[in-house]
Amino acid sequence: MSKKSGSNFSSIFPYIAIPVALIVGVLIYMFVLGNPANFEGGDPHLGHPIDGNLYGTIYKGGFIVPFLIATNIVVLTFFLERLISLFQARGTGSVDKFVHNVRNMLNNGQIDAAIAACDKQKGSVGAVMRAGLVKYKTLAADGSMDKESKVTALKQELEEATSLELPMLSKNLVILSTSASLGVLIGLLGTVSGMIKSFSAMAAGVPDPAQLSVGISEALINTFLGILASALAILLYNFFSNRIDQLTYGIDEAGFSVAQTFASKH
Repeated sequence: MSKKSGSNFSSIFPYIAIPVALIVGVLIYMFVLGNPANFEGGDPHLGHPIDGNLYGTIYKGGFIVPFLIATNIVVLTFFLERLISLFQARGTGSVDKFVHNVRNMLNNGQIDAAIAACDKQKGSVGAVMRAGLVKYKTLAADGSMDKESKVTALKQELEEATSLELPMLSKNLVILSTSASLGVLIGLLGTVSGMIKSFSAMAAGVPDPAQLSVGISEALINTFLGILASALAILLYNFFSNRIDQLTYGIDEAGFSVAQTFASKH
């Protein structure tokens, strides 16, 4: 029930987090970056940012800035969400030590103790091993099947348990990979918008320095925020992919240990 509840929450979380991030991005742009205190004359629209005021400078990045802020918030939000999920999937204690202890219990015929250890581990590796051990116990008491059929049935049970755990590990990673591309594209859109303003200021014959600086500032600010979102998303995606690979290896090793022990003892 707990895993099912967690899965349901993980499925609806993006539909809540992304709109909230967009709303927060707009609010930050309007009331934090656009605070009149950040501008000369107290006018966010016509006044220039006060020298050295970063908030006012970012505000001049234009209407693309809220979307870039939202993208960065999404990246950080799903970093925390995946970090918590993978921490829970890892379970308690060392995975290698857990697998080693369960293997020793099986060699000593302590199947119930091994199942109890899986319940205590509370991770994806423990869940897969528990499913395999329950099947192990049933097959060990079944005298109607030959050894090869029992091993096949045990391996199938382990594969089914693994197939239920792996999607939960990689869930929502696609949002990080999408943010990596989307951040650059949105930032590029803001860059192009700023360059259009700059060239428009130059097209009048005598360039307007104020309009020219506004256009260049908009282009650079959007480029910076877009690259920041993309770089963070790429780094976090690779980090989580590496952690998932380690957990997947642990799950495979655990399943192999259960099947190998059963084949040697029965």
